[in-house]
Amino acid sequence: MERLIDGYRRFREAGWPERRRLFERLADQGQRPRALVIGCVDSRVDPGMILDAGPGELLVVRNVANLVPPYAPDGAHHSTSAALEFAVRVLEVPDIVVVGHGMCGGIAALLNGAPPQATDFLVPWISIAQRAKARVLACDAPDQQTACEHAAVALSLENLRGYPWIAERVAAGTLRLSGAHFDIRHGILHLMGEDGRFSPA
Repeated sequence: MERLIDGYRRFREAGWPERRRLFERLADQGQRPRALVIGCVDSRVDPGMILDAGPGELLVVRNVANLVPPYAPDGAHHSTSAALEFAVRVLEVPDIVVVGHGMCGGIAALLNGAPPQATDFLVPWISIAQRAKARVLACDAPDQQTACEHAAVALSLENLRGYPWIAERVAAGTLRLSGAHFDIRHGILHLMGEDGRFSPA
């Protein structure tokens, strides 16, 4: 905790004075983020850093393996779906980007089984991507890990289109859905094309 507080103190000394007016404007005028980014909780993959975005520019939702669950408006707890609804129906973001990444632990757990001490919530959560796993195993990809990371991004985009208020806006041209994959080792962001293939941005 001390290291975190030390970081806060550095922010107050250097970061806050530089950005004070920006934060004051955001406090007074509210937020108008340019995009919603759905990323992974992995500590090595910070969407704000990768996209060089400042405060107020991105609305970021992070979960294990950057998954979007299917549309299921029931009485259960739906953190990612609630964030989608807030971003699309309240803030009216023009873009949603699903950002997967290399060496994803959630995808590794999907392919190889979850650690035995992490089954209460992790196993049901990553089961969202079972169809992505099945697709990869069916085509016998040489690098199943990366192929499944890509397939999970594609599946999340499919699931996004199942939300009626997202589908309506996509059809009207007021909302764009995109997929991406970040290579941690080389620092390269790959974008998903219409053909489902990923190529460097």
